[in-house]
Amino acid sequence: MTAPPDPPHGGDPPAGWSQPPPYPQPPQQRRPADQVLSIIGFVCAAVAVLFVPIVFGLAGIVLGIVGHSRGEPLGKWAAVAAGVGMIVGFVLGYLVVSGSYA
Repeated sequence: MTAPPDPPHGGDPPAGWSQPPPYPQPPQQRRPADQVLSIIGFVCAAVAVLFVPIVFGLAGIVLGIVGHSRGEPLGKWAAVAAGVGMIVGFVLGYLVVSGSYA
């Protein structure tokens, strides 16, 4: 048995030769501007405390979960903050409404 010959220099390699696989690309680093969904989720959490907690709270939770699934590190915290903001908004709304009928 003989070893296969070295590939020729220059030009295309013969049919039996192949190129090595390309190196894997390093993962892209996310910039702070890429956390748009998480930031909007935090804004919805703050708004849910004072205005329509069911709408803004749920919107913040959904935006936080979607942001987290897309790799935003603050996504889960935006969802948690929106949930807390929604609950605080409900309690605050209940206290305002019950106090006005007293």
